[in-house]
Amino acid sequence: MNLNQVALLSVHTSPLDQPGVGDAGGLNVYVVETAKRLAQQGIAVDIFTRRTSGAVKNETIIFDGVKVKQITAGPFEGLTKQSLPSQLCALSAGVLREEATQKEGHYQLIHSHYWLSGQVGWVASERWNVPLVHSMHTMAKVKNSTLAAGDTPEPTEREIGEQQVVDAANQLIANTEAEAQDLINLYHADKDHVTVVNPGVDLDVFSPGDQVSARKELGIPQDAIVFTFVGRVQPLKAPDVLIKAAHQFILDNPSLRNRVRVVICGGLSGTGFDKPQALVSLVNELQLSENMMFLPPSSREKLATLYKASTLVAVPSYSESFGLVAVEAQACGTPVIATNVGGLRTTVADNKSGILVNGHDARTWSQALAHVSLNDTELARLKLGAREHALKFSWDKTVQGLIDVYQKALITKPKQVRNLRAI
Repeated sequence: MNLNQVALLSVHTSPLDQPGVGDAGGLNVYVVETAKRLAQQGIAVDIFTRRTSGAVKNETIIFDGVKVKQITAGPFEGLTKQSLPSQLCALSAGVLREEATQKEGHYQLIHSHYWLSGQVGWVASERWNVPLVHSMHTMAKVKNSTLAAGDTPEPTEREIGEQQVVDAANQLIANTEAEAQDLINLYHADKDHVTVVNPGVDLDVFSPGDQVSARKELGIPQDAIVFTFVGRVQPLKAPDVLIKAAHQFILDNPSLRNRVRVVICGGLSGTGFDKPQALVSLVNELQLSENMMFLPPSSREKLATLYKASTLVAVPSYSESFGLVAVEAQACGTPVIATNVGGLRTTVADNKSGILVNGHDARTWSQALAHVSLNDTELARLKLGAREHALKFSWDKTVQGLIDVYQKALITKPKQVRNLRAI
């Protein structure tokens, strides 16, 4: 079947938002990059998202063949992601109303991202009699099994909602093999309806470059040992682990204190808003103020400069469905130290493009930082391996995988979910 129009749902976070703050992250990048390339393949994409500002137009064209459509559901501001289930009816009604203005059969397929979008996609799929393809991105059962100390677990209501989406979707897309196994083992997904499609990276924007000029641009001393965290500031992403590890690194190597720089690039998100000064308090407690740089969420070009300026990039998350930051950094030729969990086992080639660390102990992390940053031969080897590993991931390859799944979904009957699985 010739596919020429897709409805893409990202209701809880808009592709127009800046990644790295609030609910905007790798999912936002994924949506934008894949939609653009789908359009280049002749498949027009309408992206539905929830309106969060009265100043935003009802419809925004972000690329030729790609539109972002705003759905009004609840107050524009002040509504957290945790409160969005109360707006699922309004979101579903808004999406259905928008489709009703088109000719019958306008949308041939729905691709929903994150479970909230999946709930809306489920309703639209039955109403339009078209297949639903779903990407989970993160899962409550996985997050709850690896919570940071003091973090808030995801509610049972989310687990139920995710199970409903798994049962309703014609096809499920997993970012990695680990995520596919979680869908099958934790949510009883039919393995024949789960396909692994790795996200990609823009290998032109994120590419090796001159560290000297990158550090000059950012005001970082040329002889600095730079440990960098990029991402949303919340317990799940664990930027505090890098700060504690850097402190231990300095204790173990006191002569290097003045050379160490720790860069935290990102904004508050999720339960990070509960203790907005937590990282600053930790820095003061450990007397690391002179070693720290806090940067706001940045454009892709500025992120590439930061990666090039870094000695290492740390991804100490408690769980990750993929870990886009790890691939971006490696594409710039910068090794990554990451937690040995979930998708990071795919995005980081252990002892080839970086190091995977078991757990979050500061001393263990410090030893990993030292093993690479204090050994020029090892650092040079991993820098070469980092770029080589990143070349395995591209958005063009991702989109071809998506199209293959879409075509598979189109030749199967849309599900009519009546009896939901008990969990």
